[in-house]
Amino acid sequence: MMLRYTVNCSILFTELPLLERPAAVRRAGFDAVEFWWPFAEAVPADAEIDAFVRAIDDAGVQLTGLNFFAGDMPGGDRGLVSWPKRSGEFRDNLDVTVGIGERLGCGAFNALYGNRVDSAQPAEQDEVAVENLGLAAQAAGRIGSVVLVEPVSGAERYPLLTAADALAVIDRVQAAYDVPNVGLLADLYHLAVNGDDVDRVIAQHIDRIAHVQIADAPGRHEPGTGTLPLQAQLSALEAGGYTGFIGLEYKPSTTSVDSFDWRI
Repeated sequence: MMLRYTVNCSILFTELPLLERPAAVRRAGFDAVEFWWPFAEAVPADAEIDAFVRAIDDAGVQLTGLNFFAGDMPGGDRGLVSWPKRSGEFRDNLDVTVGIGERLGCGAFNALYGNRVDSAQPAEQDEVAVENLGLAAQAAGRIGSVVLVEPVSGAERYPLLTAADALAVIDRVQAAYDVPNVGLLADLYHLAVNGDDVDRVIAQHIDRIAHVQIADAPGRHEPGTGTLPLQAQLSALEAGGYTGFIGLEYKPSTTSVDSFDWRI
């Protein structure tokens, strides 16, 4: 089976208003999109949600992934899953996010773990995270979707840096809640920048990888602009039986449309 690509509209086509990006993706020759949380609040107005759903429907593309509300990402937040004081916001967001996913047939929801905070001990944050991820998995499971746990780079206080870090969290959630639908989001860029052995992760844990995203390093631009062996790693994923989407989550070094030339 050929690898299938999905375009992350929160980092690509940012020269366009958000609701115009799905149609631009379609014009560029793709039929799938993914987004970070596309609203300013955990629980946006119904009209905002309807407009977002309509933009994707009208573009004729599939929504393959959506982040749960992750706080103020431009301001440095990286998720609410493990943030005790904001746990209520995350839980309020669960039904909204899964509801959007149900309307658009979205199969995966990314639950960014969150930074370490001064107001709580790491052990307390980890307990809250297990509970919130269990609730998220139960909500996503109602529509047959999976919750993703992602190692992230570039955030000094984000504790999940390697695939092993994320898998340890997933193991705790599955042991506590008996939920099969929690999987690893293997962003090959983040893993490589954090010093993980990406080839080993693919070889040893391909059965636990629920979604893949890519960007080259240095720079986090499109494949071919850096030094990462992305084509070989994509081939290894395909040979190993990975059948999910490959999320294009990179900052284009040129225009968004021209940044897809590496696929030729």
